[in-house]
Amino acid sequence: MSSAFSYSDQSESVRHLLVLPDRDAAGEAADEASERFGLDVEPQIVREALAGEDDAEDAQWLVVLEDPNGELDAAALRELAEEYDGWLEVG
Repeated sequence: MSSAFSYSDQSESVRHLLVLPDRDAAGEAADEASERFGLDVEPQIVREALAGEDDAEDAQWLVVLEDPNGELDAAALRELAEEYDGWLEVG
């Protein structure tokens, strides 16, 4: 009996988000991520206002890391985010 599904060793694309407190921390973390992990695609820096907040100071900065093969080490990314008083989310 044959299966209609085929399995491959390819990993799925993952988007990692480093959530950081300010623009400076996001810029430094993005630069550091590129160096540490030898990224092919430059991380994007995005400002995200907190839900329900209109004040410009109430914003988080995200460093978006595309991981097309799901190869980046989440523990190492978490460590990097924590070095800049942030945290890691996987999207």
